[in-house]
Amino acid sequence: MIAKYSHKFRKLVSLITKYLNYQLNPSITTVTLKQSVVIASILITGLVMGVKQLGWLQLLELVSYDQMVRLQPDAGYNPRLLVVTITEADIKEQKQWPLSDSALAQLLAKLQQAQPTAIGLDLYRNIPQPPGRDALMQQLRASNVITINYLGDQDAEEVSPISGLSPEQIGFNDFVVDPDGVVRRNLIYAQQGEEKFYSFSLQLSLKYLAKQGITLKVKSEALLLGNAVFPTLNNNSGGYHDIDSAGYQVMISYRSPENIARQLSLTQVLRGEFEPNWIKDKVVLIGTTAPSLKDLFFTPYSAAKSANPGLPGVLLHAQLVGQILNTTLDQQPVFWFWPEWAEFLWVWTWALVGSVLAWRLRHPLSLGVAGVICLGSLFTICLGIFTQAGWIPLVAPMLALAIATGTVLAYKLLHNTLHDTLTDLPNRSLFLKQLEWVIAETKLPKSSRFAILFLGIDRFKFINESFGHQFGDQFLVNVTQRLKACLGNRGILARVGGDEFAVLLKNINDSSEVTAIVDQLQQKMSLPFKNNGQEIFTSISIGIALNQTELDYEPIALLRDAHTAMYRAKDLGKGRHEVFATGMHTQIVKRFQLEIDLHRAIEQQEFELYYQSIVSLTTARIVGFEALVRWNNPQYGFVSPAEFIPLAEETGLIIPLGQWILQAACQQLAVWQAQFPTNPPLMMSINLSGHQLTQCDLVDYIEQTLQETGLNGESLKLEITETVAMNDVETAISIMLRLRTLNLRLSIDDFGTGYSSLSYLHRFPVNTLKIDRSFVSRMEDTDEDAAIVQTIIMLSHALGMDVVAEGVETAAQQAKLHSLGCEYGQGYFFSKPVDSKTATALLDKQFNNMMFA
Repeated sequence: MIAKYSHKFRKLVSLITKYLNYQLNPSITTVTLKQSVVIASILITGLVMGVKQLGWLQLLELVSYDQMVRLQPDAGYNPRLLVVTITEADIKEQKQWPLSDSALAQLLAKLQQAQPTAIGLDLYRNIPQPPGRDALMQQLRASNVITINYLGDQDAEEVSPISGLSPEQIGFNDFVVDPDGVVRRNLIYAQQGEEKFYSFSLQLSLKYLAKQGITLKVKSEALLLGNAVFPTLNNNSGGYHDIDSAGYQVMISYRSPENIARQLSLTQVLRGEFEPNWIKDKVVLIGTTAPSLKDLFFTPYSAAKSANPGLPGVLLHAQLVGQILNTTLDQQPVFWFWPEWAEFLWVWTWALVGSVLAWRLRHPLSLGVAGVICLGSLFTICLGIFTQAGWIPLVAPMLALAIATGTVLAYKLLHNTLHDTLTDLPNRSLFLKQLEWVIAETKLPKSSRFAILFLGIDRFKFINESFGHQFGDQFLVNVTQRLKACLGNRGILARVGGDEFAVLLKNINDSSEVTAIVDQLQQKMSLPFKNNGQEIFTSISIGIALNQTELDYEPIALLRDAHTAMYRAKDLGKGRHEVFATGMHTQIVKRFQLEIDLHRAIEQQEFELYYQSIVSLTTARIVGFEALVRWNNPQYGFVSPAEFIPLAEETGLIIPLGQWILQAACQQLAVWQAQFPTNPPLMMSINLSGHQLTQCDLVDYIEQTLQETGLNGESLKLEITETVAMNDVETAISIMLRLRTLNLRLSIDDFGTGYSSLSYLHRFPVNTLKIDRSFVSRMEDTDEDAAIVQTIIMLSHALGMDVVAEGVETAAQQAKLHSLGCEYGQGYFFSKPVDSKTATALLDKQFNNMMFA
């Protein structure tokens, strides 16, 4: 059953969410979830209270009132009362109805002998029923006897009192019946001009209270009996709405469903079958309980009874008399109510509770259980207050709780569809919607320009893979906080991709404002992030797209232009910004096509290796090669490594490409070593990218490749750039040590061009330093570069490493390097990168020369 209704509820919420999604407007989307909790609770409270004021909740509140009445404990007989009932059996015994005056006179005489304090006759006797009229009138004139009349209303005629009796002996027996036919109120007293009207129950009570010297005092808003105050109802008390509150009315505090007072039948009294102390000093009420006379009224207990739901009028009067006496003499509380402002706060509290539940709880089962607990708590609180005679709204707060929960849940689902779950920023869909609104605004007269910034975090993929996805998520949150703090209220920030953000800058006067904000963002993002005491540096590349008011733009096109400009900034070196210009999109399309071709090239093995010789500067002989990958595209021809290598690293394709390079280079080296045996054997240098260095199975794959090709690990040298090694020093050292277990040789490539690694160099388990070509090429031109080369060579030798100089292009450079003690050289002076056939020819020539030397 719970699952069935839970499914229907989720379906309803889904429909509401879809409707709101189609009816989006800027004011809705700017409301945060926390704000929606407060706003929804206030609006729904106002709605529910408005419905209550219209009276639409009255019936439900009355039903809940009845239920709480039925849950009260049975208080049993009221010891101050006795009820003489006229039953069906009594009518048969007397053989007539109405009873004769003589029978009633005899009854009253029997009762007076037991000295009751008051006797109330709940029978209309304004018409004589002979015989015995004189005897009856004599009994009725006793000062302690109270009779009834009926004031009547528009639906019933008035019944006049018995003539010849004083006003103090007459009380009206009219009951106030609610719209649903249930008696819940007691009209105690009324006044019209100088004429006063006392209820039957009040007259009996006054007779009883007279012994204690307690009299009635009538105030404007309450009746006073001694120290007891009976405040009158107003037309909106409790769960009522706009009731007829004429006269002085109080809510009936029901004592028991049926056991209101001790009961004796007419026949029992006439036969004397009772104890005198049952009557002495008591209030005795006489009335009919015979069902055939239909003197029955519905009470809050009636709904729980399947048979005989009505309560006889005489017992209802006994209930009213008992309540007045107990309140006056025993301080039994009279029902009290909250003012409207307190009811508003009460309803708002539960609307707020429902809103908070929907906001904080994610799982439907948790929300359902919490909702049931809240409803149970609400009912328990209302019931507890009801036991203390307080009637506060129950249905209104329940309704507010349910509606608020559903409303905030629907808004939460809408919010989640339009916001990023990690950063709570607007997502791509909402950002495009916001952009659509801004574009529409710019078409209005005197509208200003706007700009789109597309931000991409540089090196985020490396950070995410190096430190784990959990840190990557927290890193994105930190980036979001930093960007929001820098932007303030100057722009709308959104997350439109994994590591990509967009900013909408409105009311831009000129492009200098945009560049100023961009510079601030890049400066802010250049500051280090902390991770367990370790500083992590990154930067952002930003693409800028400015609108032109004379042109029509589609939101997606503007965002695409900014995206294109961002990729252009990345291609030009990262950590910079570019403004979109015509032609950039063509370049991006070309780049994406290149990525597609790169995937196919790996699958179809369109790559081949070229080899550049590494020469001993002492003997001028080839001691090994560096393997360099080349791509011969069937459509475009040779593609520059400068184009496809960065793309392979960015897309992760460098992993399968690197494995192919390692496999092919090792196979070729095994062939050359067998064909040209030397001592020491020929070596092969292979570059490792940062992605490969963090590959978990790198060591295992290299070991497997060495086994398959039969190579000794000392013949393979892996080159790692200085920048890659310094990105995460400890991780790099750990991986290097594992590689050295395979007897591999390691080299730091492009030394001197990246981050300063001098303080860590002695910890790196490397065999070789490669001097970058930029120092070698300028070595003859400036003394500073020559000094740098000399220092690198001396430092390497001091640490037990050999040196390879890159970019050797002249004999003078070779001679200089040799004189400085550099062991090996590599460059166009010796050989450009060549295919395997040409490299074999070079080795063959060298081998033959050695044979004939």
